[in-house]
Amino acid sequence: MTSVAEPAPDAAARPFREAVVDLGAVEHNVRVLADRVAPAEVMAVVKANAYGHGAVACARAALAGGATRLGVADLDEALELREAGIEAPVLAWLHDPDADFGRAVASGIEIGVSSAGQLERAAAVGPARVHLKIDTGLSRNGVPESEWHDVVARAAELEHAGVISVVGIFSHFANTSRDVDAAQLAVFERALAEAERAGLRPDVRHIASSEQAIRDPRSRYELVRIGIGTYGLTPFGDGTTAADLGLTPAMTLRTRVAAVRRVEEGAGASYAHIWHAERPTTLALVPLGYADGIPRHASGGGAEVLIGGTRRPVVGRIAMDQFVVDVGDDAISVGDEVVVFGDPATGAPTADEWAAASGTIGYEIVTRIGPRVGRTYLGTVSGGAA
Repeated sequence: MTSVAEPAPDAAARPFREAVVDLGAVEHNVRVLADRVAPAEVMAVVKANAYGHGAVACARAALAGGATRLGVADLDEALELREAGIEAPVLAWLHDPDADFGRAVASGIEIGVSSAGQLERAAAVGPARVHLKIDTGLSRNGVPESEWHDVVARAAELEHAGVISVVGIFSHFANTSRDVDAAQLAVFERALAEAERAGLRPDVRHIASSEQAIRDPRSRYELVRIGIGTYGLTPFGDGTTAADLGLTPAMTLRTRVAAVRRVEEGAGASYAHIWHAERPTTLALVPLGYADGIPRHASGGGAEVLIGGTRRPVVGRIAMDQFVVDVGDDAISVGDEVVVFGDPATGAPTADEWAAASGTIGYEIVTRIGPRVGRTYLGTVSGGAA
């Protein structure tokens, strides 16, 4: 085996591991989806650090693209946005049993209420702005249909008393099939009718993510929650690509070749030697692994990266910190750029392709990118820098 040249001096200025996030792409994607679902409003979901892209920067870009509201899972995520100076309506819907609703109310955060107990807790620290959630068949959080009559009646009492304001009523599709979605929509309609009979008149009703809103305009109501589409990945599992929807991937994951080795026919690479060279070839070492969010399940699954303008196969077992790429007889040097995934318009593999190689979904690929990977932001949002 032989190693080759060290990197050029200017390459040292580049981060070792880097997720480049194009804020212009985030703004563009939201605008495309907002135009498609209009006149419904758009809530951009920026939970889980904006699916790994950076919550504050992406929230600002999404608002510039036409989102009127933001959605997160928990109150800490919402408070991060407030502490950054973001004043748009923010809804948080998944709560620790001891979550401080008082702090949420003081910060103007809207509270997703999924039980009678949560409703009372919100009222106790009111005036609270709440969105009542109905479980229409996902069997996660949300008030079950059997309890909906009592909960909306109590919500109406509390609203009349001035301790809460019911801003919204919402649910979540399972995205199982057209028939299941239609059944869930029917449950949601029954819940809305019950709320109306109780005297509730919410500003927004919302059940659809971008997938369902595109597929069935009936599900849009006054508000659509857009998640993965915000970041330029497809919400569909039927072969519809992001490009088909007019969306641009916002994240490019890249690094630099850490080592290069020439190996002989039969040489094994990485743990367990699940791959052996079929001919003399050159292997490039990529310093990213499952500690950084690269799925180990992609080992042997056909994943590729872009090096020197050409897509190259990942070979052998993906390890905690690194994986190996077969570059054949091409001249590859230490320090050459490696694009793991990004915008396919550049020739790069997509996060969705990595998902297919590892038996998961694009959501997981971008969201799991770990803390060793620095985030670099490109571009500005309308009206100024993000």
